[in-house]
Amino acid sequence: MLSHFPFRHIDRTQLNTVKEINTATEFVQIAGVLLSFETIGQKQGKRIVAELKDKTGVIELTWFQGLSWVQKLLQTGQSYLVYGRVSYFNNQPQIVHPEIELLQPEQSIAKKFLEPVYTTTEKLKAKGLGGRQIAKLTMALLQQIREKDIEENFPENILKQLKLINRFQAFCKIHFPENKDGYDAAVNRLKFEELFFAQLRMQLIKSKRHRSSKGVVFDKVGALFNTFYHSHLPFELTSAQKRVIKEIRNDTATGRQMNRLLQGDVGSGKTIVAVLIMLLAADNQFQSCLMAPTEILAQQHYNTIASLLEQMDVKVHLLTGSTKAAARKKILAELAEGELQILIGTHAVIEDVVKFKNLGLVIIDEQHRFGVAQRAKLWEKATIPPHILVMTATPIPRTLAMTAYGDLDYSIIDELPPGRIPITTVHRNESQRSKVMDFIKAEILKGRQIYIIFPLIEESAKLDYENLMKGYENVKAYFPEPKYWISMVHGKQPTEQKEINMKRFVTHDTQIMVSTTVIEVGVNVPNASVMIIESSEKFGLSQLHQLRGRVGRGADKSYCILITGSKLGNDARERINTMVTTASGFEIAEKDLQLRGPGEIDGTKQSGALNFKLASIVQDREILETAKNIAATILELDPELSSAGNLPLKNFLNQSGKRVIWSKIS
Repeated sequence: MLSHFPFRHIDRTQLNTVKEINTATEFVQIAGVLLSFETIGQKQGKRIVAELKDKTGVIELTWFQGLSWVQKLLQTGQSYLVYGRVSYFNNQPQIVHPEIELLQPEQSIAKKFLEPVYTTTEKLKAKGLGGRQIAKLTMALLQQIREKDIEENFPENILKQLKLINRFQAFCKIHFPENKDGYDAAVNRLKFEELFFAQLRMQLIKSKRHRSSKGVVFDKVGALFNTFYHSHLPFELTSAQKRVIKEIRNDTATGRQMNRLLQGDVGSGKTIVAVLIMLLAADNQFQSCLMAPTEILAQQHYNTIASLLEQMDVKVHLLTGSTKAAARKKILAELAEGELQILIGTHAVIEDVVKFKNLGLVIIDEQHRFGVAQRAKLWEKATIPPHILVMTATPIPRTLAMTAYGDLDYSIIDELPPGRIPITTVHRNESQRSKVMDFIKAEILKGRQIYIIFPLIEESAKLDYENLMKGYENVKAYFPEPKYWISMVHGKQPTEQKEINMKRFVTHDTQIMVSTTVIEVGVNVPNASVMIIESSEKFGLSQLHQLRGRVGRGADKSYCILITGSKLGNDARERINTMVTTASGFEIAEKDLQLRGPGEIDGTKQSGALNFKLASIVQDREILETAKNIAATILELDPELSSAGNLPLKNFLNQSGKRVIWSKIS
């Protein structure tokens, strides 16, 4: 009950007069005598209007609901205490639906504390637990408990350092503060507590993993890595790529298992980092496996990696659901013998028949597309768990990474390779469609290819399909065969059909790809230079950014055109403006977090680290930073929390229960 916090407070510590009311006044509390009241109107328009007089003037009170209860309560000539929001009618102040109670002669009018307002539900109300009753019960509870009943969970030095009030005071003052300062002190204390213990839990897992999880050792940088690095790199690595490779090399040489999240924007060069690390594994006589969520993406990784390693003495194979039986048999035999150094594939690589001789490195692309249990199957394929590198092209805001992925080490590639031409992003509305179509025709004339994406709105698969088909027919009307050829891809197609249609676009058989968001991750067509996103106001920011990343992969100038209806809500307008003005995925991810809050962002719901009652990782960023730094300092000096000073922390963590920490497996 103590943790059912009020969502706002009413200030009834002050008594106002009618004369003090002006246009800036929001809420008032007035004591006065009821001059008159009458019921006006019929049926729907029925209302009670009353006049209350204090020593400075008269104010009108109005009720539209609960009229029979109000009629029973009101008596002219009686004194009442009235509280409510001020509104204006015919330029005169009035209070609609005021809270009103009879004023007894001996009653003290002003309350000693701010009055809490609690959320409740229809079911609770039906059982007599409305907001008022919850306040009374909470008050009764707080009168019965003492300071020793709510044990302090912070050492004295933290309370002093951060000037935090103790836990008992915080609970008293968040419910019944005497003033705003008292309330703020309570909220600040409890927010810090939430964020601090989330950080402490995460960092304990991380430090235990660092101390105890045994990993294979890549202790030498050998001929394969060096030859590729010095003779076959297609371009100079960026300083961000070099930094990440160094971090991974340090991890894999220590003898403990690496568990690292590698995030980089679309096109930032994560694949080349993966290749170098796989060569590092091969130099140390270990095999590597790269797992991708779709066959198309796995095929793409295979093509890229096989061509990069063409002149190297390294065996690379692709294993997917559609690998022919003879090829599959050969791959499995080479894998078991240890002849095959690099295996790239889809879910097919986690099947029981796939056995490695000495798996040392697992790379997972776009991890949120795999279930936790699926990922876990891979590290059962080696006696010592292999090193894990999780790659994602969805940049994760720093605050979210600190919270949801705090138990992983994480690396960021935050710069793009030189020579990439920025994508021009523009916003067009429905009325400019024909100009957009003319622009597409001009681009196709230059030999370019085009994506046209329609939204997927989960509520109605049928409606989505109809919209897509209608859109497809419209596109066909603008671009008739045989002058133009169009591929269409959507979720309802059989996998085979989808693969064929995508392949036609990849091999330049078709110039236009009409699709739902299935192409969001990883399709690589360097010749595609225009991305049209229909009804783009219906997409989230991260999704828009992912889709935009499908173009701009070749040497040509690329464009992203966001088409919307003419009426846009504020959030949608802000999303579109952000896309037009910002190219950085990290800035976009931060903005997305501000607009949508953490609950809706991919992959965080499974983390369980964001179930905060008061704290917000967007608004309370400073508190989060402080909590993270203090937790790190404490664990550095006392990794087991065994000192007497840290005993309150250890006890509190033990009381709050042990959950299965799935994130150890990611």
